[in-house]
Amino acid sequence: MTLNADTDFWASANTHLTRYGPSFESVIIERAAGSFVYDADGRAILDFTSGQMSAVLGHTHPDIVATVARQMGAVAHLFSGMLSRPVVTLAERLAALAPGLGRVQLLTTGAEANEAAIRMAKLVTGGHEIVAFAQSWHGMTGAAASATYSAGRRGYGPAAVGSFVIPAPNAYRPRFKTADGSNDWQTELDDAFALIDSQSTGNLAAFIAEPILSSGGILELPLGYLAALKRKCEQRGMLLILDEAQTGIGRTGHMFAFERDGVVPDILTLSKTLGAGLPLAAVMTTQAIEQAAFERGFLFYTTHVSDPLPAAVGVTVLDVVARDGLVAQATARGDRLRDGLLSLQQRFECVGDVRGRGLLLGLEIVVDRQSKAPGFELGARIMEETMRRGLSMNIVKLPSMGGVFRIAPPLTVSEAEIDRGLEIMSEAIQAATNGR
Repeated sequence: MTLNADTDFWASANTHLTRYGPSFESVIIERAAGSFVYDADGRAILDFTSGQMSAVLGHTHPDIVATVARQMGAVAHLFSGMLSRPVVTLAERLAALAPGLGRVQLLTTGAEANEAAIRMAKLVTGGHEIVAFAQSWHGMTGAAASATYSAGRRGYGPAAVGSFVIPAPNAYRPRFKTADGSNDWQTELDDAFALIDSQSTGNLAAFIAEPILSSGGILELPLGYLAALKRKCEQRGMLLILDEAQTGIGRTGHMFAFERDGVVPDILTLSKTLGAGLPLAAVMTTQAIEQAAFERGFLFYTTHVSDPLPAAVGVTVLDVVARDGLVAQATARGDRLRDGLLSLQQRFECVGDVRGRGLLLGLEIVVDRQSKAPGFELGARIMEETMRRGLSMNIVKLPSMGGVFRIAPPLTVSEAEIDRGLEIMSEAIQAATNGR
């Protein structure tokens, strides 16, 4: 008899919890450590989504635990107009990591950070029109939800006025092709902005983008795209907001994903990985934009703005990432994981594509490679089989794609843990495709 079948627990959960999106797993998680979570039976489950893509140092990292205990014993929360040393230290450290983005506001969630960024962009530019990708996810609140197109748009009434969308480039399913059949993203971008120009009332404020669209199916913006996108924004007086909730703090093999492209955004938002599982987010911008916002009376504060506890955790995250060389490790471990996924693609016809960067990778499941028909049901079976074998992975299901596994282990993941995860994936695909 499994302890995960605790009837009182599930009766209470099914009676009292709001069902807010994904189905709940049929296990009770009692604790977590490193790359694993442990269920009520004590079974170790390898966590290849880093919690909600956030536990960048793994679970219950000793440095994080020590920081939380120490800061809780000093000061955890303050009135929004009061400052503490961890807040100023974290702002200073972040500014040093992203030259040009020297002004920092500390908040809690990614949605909240994107709300602040969009609000600032509207105030500074005087516009109100926000453009995003059709496969985007920027949060479930207000303006962030209006700029989210991958899910959750039906049934909630009108989005914010001036919400526009363009398709994200998809090398596996290109809309425009060059003569050799590869993705012609420049023509696609030109075509998209021609449509934006025809719809705009002359009040374009910002474009908000993820360098790798995660909930959109791990769609990576190709090299050169961000620079071209920045030019489109500059030509129209728009600001470029980059949402690095999942790509920031080393996950892609750079501290920030935009570094690969040599393009600095006007506003950068961080969350998830910055707090390593605790609620911490940041909005970073230039001195000039912050000054303009201040002069226009920028107002955005919340109950937990500039809280000392999460700020102290953020400082510790940056310390550990630097001390343990985790940015470089994300590249090395990511290469090992990618090689393993490519090996699975060679073995299994249902693996249509492998993509992503560093330790944020996607594996797309299709019915067959010729038609690229979405393999929703097969992907679901594979996910069930991996969980049964002790591997937790998240699958994204979008109408225009097959099921795409989002694979994002902690930066602290070991080579042995990567190898074990790949072994479980192989077993699960084999079982799912053979109907066992």
